[in-house]
Amino acid sequence: MPAKHDLERYLTAYARSLGIEPHDIEDGMPVLKIAFSGVVEGRPGALHGGATSGLLETAGYAALRARLQRDGRNPQLKPINITVQFLSAGKQKVTYAKGRITRLGRRNANVSVEAWQDDRERPIATAIMNILMADREG
Repeated sequence: MPAKHDLERYLTAYARSLGIEPHDIEDGMPVLKIAFSGVVEGRPGALHGGATSGLLETAGYAALRARLQRDGRNPQLKPINITVQFLSAGKQKVTYAKGRITRLGRRNANVSVEAWQDDRERPIATAIMNILMADREG
């Protein structure tokens, strides 16, 4: 299981620019968060949909990396497709996201991700990700 500080290295420059950071580890899977700020504001007073999508995608990859690390694997991850469903507008609050591996094969993985604010039972957005895992050359 990765330590919380280990998760920082999986964050992309894009994720860092949005302010995405590790929050916790639950059941071996990382929970990421993003604080509301002017950087991630869409329409006045609401979290931008692109920031929400970025958080979902980053949490999905973090979940897959955590699982692959436990399995001793380090493939290059390439997105096949990502589908985001926006369920309600994000408010001026901290937003959390956690991914769950639904299928892990040798070359493909399916990950579902949820983002929430106050109540985990009422997600503001969800995503389904299909990811290709390619062997690293060299």
